[in-house]
Amino acid sequence: MSTLKQISLAAAILCCASSASVFAQSADYNPSWYIAPSLNLLGPDSGFGTSDRGEGAGLRFGKPLSETWDIQMGTTYARARENGVHYQQNLLGVDALYMFSRKAVRPFVLVGVGYQEDRLSSALGQTSGYAPYVNAGLGLQISLNDQWSMQADFRRVHGYLHNADFPIDRSSNNYLSVGLNYAFDKPAAPAVAAAPAPEPTPVVETPAAPPPPPAPAPRFEKITLSSTELFAFDKSELRMPQPKLDEIASVLNNSTQVNNVVITGYTDRIGSDKYNQKLSERRANAVKDYLVTKGISANRLSAEGKGKANPVVVCTQKKRAALIECLEPNRRVEVEQITIERRVN
Repeated sequence: MSTLKQISLAAAILCCASSASVFAQSADYNPSWYIAPSLNLLGPDSGFGTSDRGEGAGLRFGKPLSETWDIQMGTTYARARENGVHYQQNLLGVDALYMFSRKAVRPFVLVGVGYQEDRLSSALGQTSGYAPYVNAGLGLQISLNDQWSMQADFRRVHGYLHNADFPIDRSSNNYLSVGLNYAFDKPAAPAVAAAPAPEPTPVVETPAAPPPPPAPAPRFEKITLSSTELFAFDKSELRMPQPKLDEIASVLNNSTQVNNVVITGYTDRIGSDKYNQKLSERRANAVKDYLVTKGISANRLSAEGKGKANPVVVCTQKKRAALIECLEPNRRVEVEQITIERRVN
């Protein structure tokens, strides 16, 4: 199989992977600078006298600029040999990456400009030159954890040589690159909301003199649970253990007349409405399912998600970092105001 066919096949694989279902994660992104070393496969322009594939390496530095744009800059070196012809190329440039997603699987397209050095050696002699270039391509990033990700991309580099010593005055080389990206800083942890202080238990004085007055009417206590006690950030699996949910289950088991307990989940407004709605529903249902495992009848409980509705704060910041910081109180999941008919003595 020729180098061009191999590169075309790799590009097709990248396109298929980018259209696959992506993993559910937060739409927030890590704004840290990152380093991106890579190994490269070169498909040189046949005009240089060698059509055999070559290999090389690259080193770039990148930074997310917004939820949809990254910038990467650095250098790439590659070489190829065939029939006594030795071709080398050094690239130094900057690329803009348009990210279609900030989830675990992140397809992107790229465009860039830079300067290239080409060297050609053969039995006829050696020549070299410098020239500007433009490139375009597509790729894929796959998140491995908070700081590591894998990147693969295919790009076509078009150089404007204009050097009489070269057999061609324009070149079109293909590069297939695979590497790892390492972010220097971890993403900021979400703020932990303080749990509300419990209301003091009222003291009811009983008259000492007979006849005793009628017993006071029963009073009720409203219990609200903090989402940070229930879930890890951007997860819908309950942390264990859950003593407060166990207490609620115990009260409901002893108070069979209590029905229509509503459990509601919320998110902030960052990310798509569809994703936020699904996440809030999964969290509410996780609490409901836990109570059912403790013996509570499912028809006494209802779970619903409200996505980004009912925000605690409203933010209008234009800069991404400031907006994320302001919206921290809204990134929550509440077991919404579970009302338990629990007599207060």
